[in-house]
Amino acid sequence: MLSHVSLGTNDLDRAARFYDPVLAALDIKRRHRDERIIGYGGSIMFFSVEVPLDGAPASVGNGAHVAFWAETRAQVDAFHAAALAHGGSDAGPPGVRPAYDPHYYAAFVRDPDGNKLEAVSFAAA
Repeated sequence: MLSHVSLGTNDLDRAARFYDPVLAALDIKRRHRDERIIGYGGSIMFFSVEVPLDGAPASVGNGAHVAFWAETRAQVDAFHAAALAHGGSDAGPPGVRPAYDPHYYAAFVRDPDGNKLEAVSFAAA
């Protein structure tokens, strides 16, 4: 089980304008903000976007993505729509991915820094 996942950003204000509504679509709330980090989630799992400690620009991990659990397919749709409305780009529209599982309903987006994100639900409909 993961404790937390962090992605880099080059602009915390832009990241907040993106992640606040996108994660709210999945009922994930902002818990922390300081000059370097914006944190979301709670005691079981924590997600953050951060300005890199080494001072170098944030970069995207090739082949990496973060998948967020969605209770319903409607939440997956809302996640995707919010991402596109707040500066993200489409990386795979909402739909069933039967190659993974007959109920694997997911959407993929890229945040304004280029990080790949997914929302996935196993709800039957």
